[in-house]
Amino acid sequence: MADLIDLIDQTELDRVTGPLTRAWTLPPRAYTDPRVFEAEVEQIFDKEWICVARVEQVSLPGDFLCVDLISQPIVITRDRSGELHAISRVCLHRGMPLAEGAGNASVLTCPYHKWVYELDGRLRGAPMMEGAEEFDESSCRLPRLGLEVWQGFIFVNLDRNAAPLKPRLSGLEKLVANYGFGDLVIAESVEFDSPWNWKILVENFLEAYHHIGTHKETFEPVYPARDSSVPDNDGEPWAFLWMPGNEEVSDDGVIFPDLTEEEKTGLFAAGVFPTFLFAATAHNGIWYQLEPEAHDRMNLKIHILLPPAVAESLSEDERKGIGDMVSVIHVEDIAVNVGPWRGLHGALTAQGRLSTYEKAIWQLNQYWTERLSR
Repeated sequence: MADLIDLIDQTELDRVTGPLTRAWTLPPRAYTDPRVFEAEVEQIFDKEWICVARVEQVSLPGDFLCVDLISQPIVITRDRSGELHAISRVCLHRGMPLAEGAGNASVLTCPYHKWVYELDGRLRGAPMMEGAEEFDESSCRLPRLGLEVWQGFIFVNLDRNAAPLKPRLSGLEKLVANYGFGDLVIAESVEFDSPWNWKILVENFLEAYHHIGTHKETFEPVYPARDSSVPDNDGEPWAFLWMPGNEEVSDDGVIFPDLTEEEKTGLFAAGVFPTFLFAATAHNGIWYQLEPEAHDRMNLKIHILLPPAVAESLSEDERKGIGDMVSVIHVEDIAVNVGPWRGLHGALTAQGRLSTYEKAIWQLNQYWTERLSR
């Protein structure tokens, strides 16, 4: 892997890591150079905690959910004792994926040669292997990933020696505690193909500065950009954007009983680096599930989160309605993802200065430069 200093000039990096009041954006190559993405895979995505699912998606014994990390197909399972596992879903025999999608099963069976695995990854049976010398089924097991559940979200880590995630999120946990994300379920989802670099969307999600242009008729009248704020994260891998609202909210529409009066009218958007994004108003929670595939593309699933009783009571038309509502905002954001992606390829494009209203982007950039400089 190329060293970061070989890809990005030291002067450019110094601009990024300066104090917020003097900070600059990442240089264009950080987004457009596939070699930078290769470095991100090696130093970030293969070593950091990545959110891949909600616990309710694998709520019953036997439930499984397949996920593709950038460098590894995996499956999340809940075994017969109720324990969650994150394991490789690539057969130990000839590399065939064991399953696709989601479902419920007592075992995982390779469709190629019918090798059978327990839901914790142990090999249960391998047909017609009697003549293979020193082959011991009992010693074979699918590689495991680290797994943690936080606020109902399932995080995995390819690095089994990685430091635990939860202690690093204690500051963020205090800020979102009243929303009870652990008690929510996915009520509706919408999906978007996103042919641009993943950092562009993360940056846009974590600042309200763009309300004055992109959302001038939707968010800006209710959540003015100038009122937004971002607390210090003490160098931990998260950011929290608070956007006070200026409209009263009826208690009848509040789904979180523990919210303060300020929280009832406000909106927050938060991220756990590198790609976990979530938000909430008094009416619902939102999870942006980013799945980077290359330096120039990713898939995005936006999930609307509600209490189980509320989600179950929704009609099909109501589900479509909340999906359409979320899509309206994201369609506005698509324009300011596509635009910078095009602009960053310009021969004359260089780093830009950050506003102090883009503190969360500055926090992301400190995380990014530190990880890629390891």
